[in-house]
Amino acid sequence: MTGKPLRLYFVVGEISGDALGADLVDQFGELGIAVETMGLGGPKLQERGLKPLFDSSEIAVMGISGVVAKLPALLSRAKRVAQDVVERRPDVLLLIDSPEFAKQVAKRVKARMSDLPVVKYVCPTVWSWRPGRAKTMTGYVDHVLAILPFEPDVMRELGGPPTTYVGHPLARLAGTVDLESRQKPKDPPLILLLPGSRRSETSRLLPVLRESIKVLHRRGLKADYVLPAVPHLEDEIRRETAGWEIRPEIVSGEDAKTSAMERADAAIAASGTAILELAMYGVPTVSIYKLDKAIYALRFMIRGWTAALPNLIADTPIVPERFNEYANPEYVARMTEPLLADTLQRRAQLEGFRLVHARMKQDEAPGRICARIIAGMAQPGVKPDGE
Repeated sequence: MTGKPLRLYFVVGEISGDALGADLVDQFGELGIAVETMGLGGPKLQERGLKPLFDSSEIAVMGISGVVAKLPALLSRAKRVAQDVVERRPDVLLLIDSPEFAKQVAKRVKARMSDLPVVKYVCPTVWSWRPGRAKTMTGYVDHVLAILPFEPDVMRELGGPPTTYVGHPLARLAGTVDLESRQKPKDPPLILLLPGSRRSETSRLLPVLRESIKVLHRRGLKADYVLPAVPHLEDEIRRETAGWEIRPEIVSGEDAKTSAMERADAAIAASGTAILELAMYGVPTVSIYKLDKAIYALRFMIRGWTAALPNLIADTPIVPERFNEYANPEYVARMTEPLLADTLQRRAQLEGFRLVHARMKQDEAPGRICARIIAGMAQPGVKPDGE
């Protein structure tokens, strides 16, 4: 494609969203499309030329109570971002994460620039929480790029914007892991502990992990433990675990986490993307979570039958889950034990992971599909190089 660069305005506040945005920019390059980046993004997008309007971590909040606590500041920031979009007039406004903040930006922009294409990359979890969001999105989002295979059907049923399944970044692992070789754990086994990527998550889940491995030890298990910490929480997690009776090895960084997942025999992990990542690496897992206090009070509004992505993708229970007061260390430990030998429970999870791999597998990289869709919306009728 020739001519002026495609001008993309990003709204990104999370590490995972920054990675998706950076991959998208790279895929535009592979298609021969020059891109000018602007807006909000983390270090990976900044490496690709984005100069953030302000520190994107300011919009990365978790849960209703987090949003309420920062609401005045978030609304002020949203107005500033919307004004910047109007002044800079990009070709596409791309929302990746921080959904409540992104909504405020997009609604303000659409009111003043109704013809500007607005794309939401990663579908909101309308299948489990506040399904009415799908229909309201039609007022400020033109297209949703979904990373889970069941999401286009859900959005259509709920009256949401047009939605295309583009694939999950973890789909690259589908079919590449020898799940059969995972059947027999090592002696002693290696257990991963994953308390989440946000401070609010780790503060609630580290005590559960500490007590769970104490129970496993008391019941006679000899195991090695590794805790992959996200870099911005590494120091805090090291301090929190320094007094543990059974201290895990703390590692940090993407390479260290990948190595740990490749070697792990089982995991106890915070519900979220990590559960799907463990499934793709073939690591039998127990999923745990404790909700934000405000969401806990509204838990009757949660409509999803599971929070584990492998379960949703396979449409059947694969990974066991324990939430809130039911994330009892005595129970979590006993759920973990059968995963540490060649048992029916371990075999059942691995068999379920095979189904997940089959449904996730695709021939084209997600970012490449996204790039082609976005380019088509920004410049209809113009095809990328090689198309």
